[in-house]
Amino acid sequence: MTDKSPSADAHTPYTLADLMRVMARLRDPEDGCPWDLQQDFRSIVPSTIEECYELADAIERDDLPHIAEELGDVLFQVIFYSQLGSEQGAFDFHTVVDTLVQKLIRRHPHVFAEGAIEGRLNAAISPAEVKANWEAIKREERAGKARHGVLDDIPVTLPALQRAQKLQKRAATVGFDWTALDDVLANLEGEIGELRDALAAGNDGHISDEFGDVLFSAVNLGRHLGLDAETALRYANTKFETRFTAMEQAALDEASDLASESTKQLQARWEQAKASQ
Repeated sequence: MTDKSPSADAHTPYTLADLMRVMARLRDPEDGCPWDLQQDFRSIVPSTIEECYELADAIERDDLPHIAEELGDVLFQVIFYSQLGSEQGAFDFHTVVDTLVQKLIRRHPHVFAEGAIEGRLNAAISPAEVKANWEAIKREERAGKARHGVLDDIPVTLPALQRAQKLQKRAATVGFDWTALDDVLANLEGEIGELRDALAAGNDGHISDEFGDVLFSAVNLGRHLGLDAETALRYANTKFETRFTAMEQAALDEASDLASESTKQLQARWEQAKASQ
């Protein structure tokens, strides 16, 4: 009989219950992991944010095996928070799931007839109607909370581009928005003009302020074009990185170095890198 290494053995796939038990073991006061035992809600937030960005990166690279791995890492964050909540007697993973399912059913009355998971409606509904209903339901939910302002529950910790877009979208729900794309473009051009004036005046504080207005207006333009500003900028970053790397490689192939080349040479290399894509 041939022995098999542990790595070669097929095993019954672990379950969600196994994952929850692993988390409980890691937090066991007697023989758990010393690092995990030191953590609290606030201390693991940076890890949560990092894992979400790593998932987004895997998705943008179409790396399906890596996506599955990163989804596991994000799920572990949820399990970790749930374990902390359970230890404090505040909530557990089952509470998280129950709250989520209730919210999804409540926000999709066009799918779940009479609030039942298997309830079905025969009436057709357009994506525009779905969006309008979604926003109306969310407004009702916010009204039932202790917050009163339209913008009150938008997290200040969101990435700046994403938060700008969310602020604009939320303000638009009460009619505070441009109605024509030309007006949005004119507003952006006006903000650029104000930045030029600030630069001419040499007021550093004013320059920073006007530059922020330009960014905010650019995000608003993207929103009216149906684009996500964060995604668009990540794509632009990747495009720039790819072209610049091509410039470096071209210089290396010619026994040259970008740092020693003139502005004219660099511009020529940039145009060549653009043309090759």
